[in-house]
Amino acid sequence: MAINKNHEFEDLDGVKCAIVERNASKERVAFLKQLLELNRYKVVVVPSPPPKAVPPPKPLVPAEGETQPQASTPTPMRETFTIGVTNVAFNPTNAIFGRSLRTKDGHVVTLAYWEQKETVSHDEIPYYEQQL
Repeated sequence: MAINKNHEFEDLDGVKCAIVERNASKERVAFLKQLLELNRYKVVVVPSPPPKAVPPPKPLVPAEGETQPQASTPTPMRETFTIGVTNVAFNPTNAIFGRSLRTKDGHVVTLAYWEQKETVSHDEIPYYEQQL
């Protein structure tokens, strides 16, 4: 059982894993799997369970002279995945801010790189090492 929401555990394919991310797209899985395996973590990926079904809203009864609204087609559910690593001591938040993950060219993984907002990780000088 997790102590808090930032450090969750779960059995994925029968293996106890630390959860890295839930409801990730295929592209996100490919990115994180490559990054984590580069940092020597064994990655386990399983399909996420579908969200709980919400019953469709009841159609409104139209007043006299009004037409029945057209029923919209349900949007197809996109396939999502749960990503975990077999090292249960792994915590994504600690790994990013603790600067323990590296890219393939040896740079420290920044939050912007992890969130895929930047395509190249720029080593930033930590605030506590900056000269004032």
